[in-house]
Amino acid sequence: MAVATLAKCSLGACQLGAGGSQRAVRSAEARPRFVEGSIVRIFMKNFLTYDDCEVRPGPNLNMIVGANGTGKSSIVCAICLGLAGKPSFIGRADKVGLFVKQGCLKGVVEIELSKTPDNIIITREIQVVNNTSTWFINRKPTTLKTVEEQIAALNIQVDNLCQFLPQDKVGEFAKLSKIELLEATEKSIGPPEMYQFHCELKNFREKERELENLCRDKTNSLEKMKQRIERYKQDVERYHERKRHLDSIEMLERKRPWVEYENVRQQHEEVKQSRDQAKEQLKNLKETQTPVTKKIQETEEYFKSLDMNIRDKAAEIKDVSQKCKQKQDALEMKDKQIEEIHQALRMKKDEEMDRQRKIHNTHKMIEDWKNELDTMAVCENLQPQTDAVNNELKKLQEERANIDSDISDLTAEKRNQEREKKRIIDRLGQLNNIMNMKEENLKGRFRDTHSALMWLRKNKDKFKKKVCEPMMLEINMKDNRHAKYVENHISANDMRAFVFESQEDMEMFLVEMRDHQKLRVNAVCAPTESRAESLPSRPIEELHRYGFFSYLRELFDAPHPVMSYLCSQYRVHDVPVGTEKTRNMIERVIEETKLRQMYTAEEKYIVKVSAYTNLTLSTNTSLRAAQFLTSSVDTDERRQLENQQQDIDNTLKSLDMRLTTLFERQKHLERRDNELRQQKKELLERGNRRRQLESKIGVKYDSLRQLEQDAINLEKESQQANAKIKEINIQKARLVTELMHLIKNCISLNILKADLVLQSTTVAAEKNRLESEYKAASVQLRAAEQQFRELDDRKRVLTENCKELLKKARQVCKLSPDQHLPKEFQTAFQALPTTLEEIDAFLNEEKTRASCFTGLNASVVEEYNKQTQEIQQLTEYLEEKKNELDNYKQNISQVKERWLNPLKTLIEQINEKFSNFFSSMQCVGEVDLHVENEEEYDKYGIRIRVKFHSSTELHELTPYHQSGGEKSVSTMLYLMALQELNRCPFRVVDEINQGMDPMNERRVFEMVVKTACKESTSQYFFITPKLLQNLTYNDKMTVLFVYNGPFMLEANKWNLKAFCRRRRRLGRMDEQ
Repeated sequence: MAVATLAKCSLGACQLGAGGSQRAVRSAEARPRFVEGSIVRIFMKNFLTYDDCEVRPGPNLNMIVGANGTGKSSIVCAICLGLAGKPSFIGRADKVGLFVKQGCLKGVVEIELSKTPDNIIITREIQVVNNTSTWFINRKPTTLKTVEEQIAALNIQVDNLCQFLPQDKVGEFAKLSKIELLEATEKSIGPPEMYQFHCELKNFREKERELENLCRDKTNSLEKMKQRIERYKQDVERYHERKRHLDSIEMLERKRPWVEYENVRQQHEEVKQSRDQAKEQLKNLKETQTPVTKKIQETEEYFKSLDMNIRDKAAEIKDVSQKCKQKQDALEMKDKQIEEIHQALRMKKDEEMDRQRKIHNTHKMIEDWKNELDTMAVCENLQPQTDAVNNELKKLQEERANIDSDISDLTAEKRNQEREKKRIIDRLGQLNNIMNMKEENLKGRFRDTHSALMWLRKNKDKFKKKVCEPMMLEINMKDNRHAKYVENHISANDMRAFVFESQEDMEMFLVEMRDHQKLRVNAVCAPTESRAESLPSRPIEELHRYGFFSYLRELFDAPHPVMSYLCSQYRVHDVPVGTEKTRNMIERVIEETKLRQMYTAEEKYIVKVSAYTNLTLSTNTSLRAAQFLTSSVDTDERRQLENQQQDIDNTLKSLDMRLTTLFERQKHLERRDNELRQQKKELLERGNRRRQLESKIGVKYDSLRQLEQDAINLEKESQQANAKIKEINIQKARLVTELMHLIKNCISLNILKADLVLQSTTVAAEKNRLESEYKAASVQLRAAEQQFRELDDRKRVLTENCKELLKKARQVCKLSPDQHLPKEFQTAFQALPTTLEEIDAFLNEEKTRASCFTGLNASVVEEYNKQTQEIQQLTEYLEEKKNELDNYKQNISQVKERWLNPLKTLIEQINEKFSNFFSSMQCVGEVDLHVENEEEYDKYGIRIRVKFHSSTELHELTPYHQSGGEKSVSTMLYLMALQELNRCPFRVVDEINQGMDPMNERRVFEMVVKTACKESTSQYFFITPKLLQNLTYNDKMTVLFVYNGPFMLEANKWNLKAFCRRRRRLGRMDEQ
């Protein structure tokens, strides 16, 4: 089994020269400290290529170096996933369970981050079965949300390409739009409020546009309403003239009843005067009884006040009693608290006694197991029996493997025959309009390529040699189910590429498409010497026993130039396709066939030989579903379908008979295999008892140490309990004092209440005496009252007449019975005649005048008033929205100033460093703030422009204009420009130097070392499979070497000092 080992060499601690000498550079006290949030330790278990590995990076630049396939990028994956990153951020797989080492059910990633005062340890356990993760912080279970909050607090952004750039995402940095690059830069190095201000500006601007549109629409509506109301004005004036006459008629009709009422009222006043004289006489008689009545009333009031005081005192006594009850309840609660403290102390004592008992029992159990271990005899020699069973099992497994291979071959052949039969039946009705379907698919997915295809069909006469249409149209699958192998083998860019036989034709075509028509198309040129008939390295029949049934070339038909290109570029003639049987025996296939590429039913395997260790390394990926080649056209197919169907039926019958025989033999061997494995298990268990006892004793010793550490200080607990009880007793004393005060107050109130009750009894007796005297004097009043009633009856008759007339007058004026005549009526009545005759004459005249105005409707006035009110409301609403718009503009101005000025300063700093980096490479580079419209804040972006040759102009960095190396250099230098300004704790860059030429790679490396090793900068991870010779290094660098192979030491056994000593000895031997 291959073991991955990671060796660490910090250039600040030791330095190996050409002669192998070692010199001290800096003491431990002088080492730079980790910035908060930087990575102190990375631990991986059963993760990708690692069984068990721990990485301890340095605080500055960390160079992770190792051959391809050893596990460098696995460390990057561990950082991302361990810090709550999603698998999509890495670009390797879509499920986190795929990152667990093959054959294991669980993987672990642990990241220790620097933090004050104590470091934080984040652990992620990945389960393969249900593809889930369990999170821990400082070894305690937690949730993903809590982990994300902790990471965000340290400003770690693994989804930001400006901070975390994995190997499979390097190309995506250049694809970032200017807007996306600005947001990523703000999040990475800007102050925390910068990105927040940017988002606020975008929201404010959106609301400002809405308000401007609303104000504009409402202003137009207001103007139209004002124009419309002018047309109603003349009709409203005529309506008001008629209304004045009708109002005058109404007022005359209202005054006439009031005049009638006034005449009767004068008669009523005369009778009233006589009644009042009789009433005065009655009053004088009653005045003689007034003192008695007043005294009775005073006595009644005094009696009521005494009764009220008695009730108040009773309420006060009740309130004081309630407070006494509360104090008593509080005293009982304090007693309960004391009892709870005693109970808790007793529980602590019981817990300590239980711990002592467990320690005694553990000691006894360990002693018993040691005695059993001492008396146990040396295990008998069971090896001969075990070897015999193993030999028989080996022979049995070989026979089963042969049968399985035969069954797999026959099953695969049967499946192939059944698929072929089904394909023949289906294809008989599906050979029409297939090419049109493929063209529609091309048009929907690659519109530029389809436009280029239409142009090519109209201009084929411009080319010297044959030009093939895009491969996805030219390739015709013999079996659509095999399309996934071809599509996974051929890149998507080549699938939509045009194939030329002439290089000159291809260049002319690309100039026309890309430069003139601005279409993004791909084109390739077939080899000068045809490779379409190339022979495979071995016949496919030799591979049948491994489950392979065909080479890729035999799965499809294509024009000669296309097939020649695919054989040359993709070696489709020498890549076999297998079945599930191949997958089941893949290790044997890789070892015996020496194939470099192969396919199983659902996976693709690529095999490489390490240039360092000469070991065979394999990678496998799941096959994507086919998208382009699911529809094919075969011109010879129609003639062969019927004959093939008959042959397939005969073959299937023969295969079924052979499979039945093999299945019977397979069941017999499986039963014998189970019997032998049971025998082997029994033999092994007899030799495992001693090891089990030793393991149990070790576990119990660990438990014993834990029990001894959990001791409880009973004396301290008792002191704490006594202190709490003392405090509660002080509170009880205070409550008793308050209770005594309340009891005294309650006694005083009861005494006052008794005195009030005595006074009330005396007053009631006096009241009864006065009421008896009053009854005797009342007889004298009855005669005077009789005379008064006669006069009052006469007055009542006149009053009724007045009421009837008054009621009639109020009804006419629409007044309520208790409502006085309004002042506007009184004023209007003064201008009208005063007699009934004059009122009747004036009333007839006004009715005649009002009849002259016809054809007018009150709805005109209602509409006029309604629209006038709407205009007023709309004016107020418009004014409100304009004020709101002004507020938004003011907010935008304030936030813009707080955002844009720091942003311009920040970009100027980035540009200065970016330009300096490019100048040191004799190139030109600029970074500026791209603004299309100053008010469109969602269109702001960062534009990167570069020039690598003196003969060219500055060009914007895009995914298409620059070469791969130029994009890598530009990306790296931009990230370096951010390094000194960055407020993030660390940055990760994975194999970005692979596309650079040696000169640029050396320059970029020197810049990385110079920038990342400064005191003020954050932690930096630089991953690369190789380094140039004679590079410049820094004492603050930490170099991490990743090794992978069967002869490597385990990580915990690696001794760097011993390695250095051996290297120095070898150096001295070389000098001698």
